[in-house]
Amino acid sequence: MKRVLFIDRDGTIINEAPPTYQIDDFYKLSFYPKVFKYLSLIAKEMDYELVIITNQDGLGTDSFPEKTFWPVQDFIMETLANEDIHFSAVYIDKTLPAENAATRKPRTGLLTAYINNPAYDLANSFVIGDRITDIQLAKNLGCKAIWLKTDASLGAAEVDAQVNELTCSIALETIHWADIYSFLKLGLRSVTHERNTNETKITVALNLDGSGKTAIDTGIGFFDHMLDQIARHGQLDLSVQTKGDLHIDEHHTIEDTGLAIGEAFALALADKRGMERYGFALPMDEASAQVLIDFGGRNWLVWDASFQREKIGEMPTEMFFHFFKSFSDAAKCNLNISCKGDNEHHKIEAIFKAFAKAIRMAVKRDPFSNHLPSTKGVL
Repeated sequence: MKRVLFIDRDGTIINEAPPTYQIDDFYKLSFYPKVFKYLSLIAKEMDYELVIITNQDGLGTDSFPEKTFWPVQDFIMETLANEDIHFSAVYIDKTLPAENAATRKPRTGLLTAYINNPAYDLANSFVIGDRITDIQLAKNLGCKAIWLKTDASLGAAEVDAQVNELTCSIALETIHWADIYSFLKLGLRSVTHERNTNETKITVALNLDGSGKTAIDTGIGFFDHMLDQIARHGQLDLSVQTKGDLHIDEHHTIEDTGLAIGEAFALALADKRGMERYGFALPMDEASAQVLIDFGGRNWLVWDASFQREKIGEMPTEMFFHFFKSFSDAAKCNLNISCKGDNEHHKIEAIFKAFAKAIRMAVKRDPFSNHLPSTKGVL
């Protein structure tokens, strides 16, 4: 089955031209940064069918005559073709928003040839665009959206849902074509993992290529705050839902959550080709923390940090070591953590932030590299 990239034109291949948003003269035309480089690589290296789908409000009316549109459109297509970027089809809706035409994005009237067609794999296809209508179109087609989020309000007036209701349809948010290429080339390292014992029931959803979104509830406020730091500073999407035996104490909840997150990392990092493998460091106010990490397949923890308080918030300070030990064991990574400082809160927050930054550095991938970062030939 064929996979398709349904690509918007204005704001995606070429730049938008406010206030009219009509590209009806060559002086209004400029191409989106790096679109030639990365879209040509996508066309060359991947097996997606390329389709343009665009709304051109009132095209053919006195305010937007076709004779001003087609010379620019033909030039755009010729320029793309000269870069070996070829489209199997170009769909243009000419109606105005008030007409509510079935052919106008986000409706699918122009794309019926792809719907319920066994020749096409819409579940693994994408809509690429800069408007919320493009996200809604992806949902209506049953595929995912890649959102060039240059202006979060664009298209909002033409969809019934709010952006947060469409989040599940968004595979990637970015403003760079380089990120789109990387995503399509490498895929998302995203997993959902459960760890259930007699003492805890834990569900972790992890996207290593996320943007810092979190949904964390372990029942321990300070622990939630620290896990939130990992996601936000590591630019990971992380959901952790833990139901533990807190009526006994915090030990099982914290330790098992560390194991579950570590296991999720191990699953997400199954293919380590092209990744950096190593990462490190960070200060916070008077506290200085150093976190060195190696996702090399061997677990080991060096812990050089001490705390004078018994608890920070509701979290026992002795459990910080146990969390990182559990993570190291389950993720099969080497962790070397040290911290100095006066304020206990600052010290542990510096450690978690440094840990997040170290992860970000280590899991970064190069889409142009198939290199396995090991002389052993396996990680």
